[in-house]
Amino acid sequence: MASQTQGIQQLLTAEKRAAEKVAEARKRKQRRLKQAKEEAQEEIEKYRQERDRQFKEFESKHMGSKESVAAKIDADTRVKIDDMSRSISTHRPVLIQELLDLVYDIKPQLHKNYELQLKNN
Repeated sequence: MASQTQGIQQLLTAEKRAAEKVAEARKRKQRRLKQAKEEAQEEIEKYRQERDRQFKEFESKHMGSKESVAAKIDADTRVKIDDMSRSISTHRPVLIQELLDLVYDIKPQLHKNYELQLKNN
């Protein structure tokens, strides 16, 4: 009977060591997963920074900086406003005269609805 108890005791001890080894293996696996995740995050961040740098380089090479684009837009706007101002100053007298002619040249006539009413009565 003592040998059976001793055998059971050895089995329990072996089972306990196996459970400890499994728990330790799980911990190592979790540490490796965590480390792999951190490394992947670092690689992703490095890749993102590299792509940002490449994009900014491409953008500055092909489009110029934002300041130069804004300056170009401002210059184009000034040119258009100057053209409009010149056009207004050259055409103003003619336009004013045409408006005044329309206002002064009054031709009294009956409204078409009133004419229809007169015809129907």
